[in-house]
Amino acid sequence: MLSLHLLSYGIFAPIVGTLTDRWKPKQIMLAGVIIVGASAALCSLGSALWHFYLLFGVLTPIGLACCGSPVMNPTIANWFTDRRGLALGLAQMGGGLSFVYVIAVEYTIELFNWRFAYVLMGVVVVCILIPLIAAFYYFHPSQKGVSAFRVRSNQERSPNRPRHRQSERPEWTLRQALSSYRLWLLVVSKMCFWGSGCYLVLAHQIKFAIDMGYTGMLATSVFAMFGITMVIGQVSSAVSDIVGRELTVLISTLLVVFAVSLLSSVSDSESAWKLYVYAITFGFGAGLYSPTIFAGAADIFHGRHFGMLNGLILAGLGFGGAFGPSLGGYLHDFFGNYRYAFFFAIASFIVAGISFIVASPRHYRQRH
Repeated sequence: MLSLHLLSYGIFAPIVGTLTDRWKPKQIMLAGVIIVGASAALCSLGSALWHFYLLFGVLTPIGLACCGSPVMNPTIANWFTDRRGLALGLAQMGGGLSFVYVIAVEYTIELFNWRFAYVLMGVVVVCILIPLIAAFYYFHPSQKGVSAFRVRSNQERSPNRPRHRQSERPEWTLRQALSSYRLWLLVVSKMCFWGSGCYLVLAHQIKFAIDMGYTGMLATSVFAMFGITMVIGQVSSAVSDIVGRELTVLISTLLVVFAVSLLSSVSDSESAWKLYVYAITFGFGAGLYSPTIFAGAADIFHGRHFGMLNGLILAGLGFGGAFGPSLGGYLHDFFGNYRYAFFFAIASFIVAGISFIVASPRHYRQRH
């Protein structure tokens, strides 16, 4: 079901990104919120497995594509010429906090039942997001009569304080962008890091901890700690504005490889500290990567076609996620443990890091 959800997201993300370039982003976002809220609420009526495949596997990712990253990432790129890493990191904090939100959902299920929890989720999404988007969302700063954010003009910069900023360059045509190896390296990077790497581990980490003899509550607390440290990592990704996108992704890759290697070394119920160290380093590393790849993509490709190109990168996440969690389960069933599944995730992270570094966003940025 999760694989179908991610595959559907991967299919619709570039479609929504293209619509964002050509139509009305605010209307797309409002429609997305309604679809997500309605799909969640309708899950409360589910009485057969195919109901959830349809609602969660197909309709929900359409809504998420319409009101999520395929629209929000180009919006942030439009609003911030400088400090894109910081802006994207702050904007993506909600993704990390959603892992903590799971605890509130679980509490609602315990207090009432799972059907009521679905209705509550749908109502909360609509009641909070519709007013926020209607009142405050603008796709481009020109719609508010202002310019995109810049730290200072070139003339005002002190020569003793080097900063990264985007180079002046001709805008990419769609044909040029689609024929660029840099774009497809970014797609591969996103596909391997989050699609076949992170989602494989996240889909199975609780089951793995329970198999090792830990309680369900402890396993869930590890999941929540991952979300908290992911938020910290997302905010910390602002460092990519200073040290560069490639070094930031290299650090994130090293962190997640270490984390999953540590998780793979757990063999009994006497090493709870390993689970918590894993959650901290894995969350921080994943948080560092998530905004940085889109900041790097905007450094290279920002322009009137960025919505579609951003959607293609997100499609990589969807296609990788379509087989990552399922492959992890298959490898577990075949070998009788998660060791080889975790090895595959580690290999995915290494490929993702190398792909991003070779894409070289630094060639489209210069120091002043």
